[in-house]
Amino acid sequence: MKLPDLPDGARAVVEGVVSSHPLIDATALRRLEELGFLEGEPLTVLRRGPGGVEPIAVQIGDTQFALRMLEAQCIAVRLV
Repeated sequence: MKLPDLPDGARAVVEGVVSSHPLIDATALRRLEELGFLEGEPLTVLRRGPGGVEPIAVQIGDTQFALRMLEAQCIAVRLV
């Protein structure tokens, strides 16, 4: 399951970060991992932007991030 598939308020665990679009390269994937999107890390989907699409606000650890849809599609998760 990908991060954007989760509803607001959902809790999940990161299963991995994989490219899902040609515009997402190894540098972008590494950046997501450096931000804390690592396998086994718990996260919570907080809310979505206007229209319920993007950005997607996520909390991982004590930090909140707003991700574009292209970035969010790269984060594989499983519900907890």
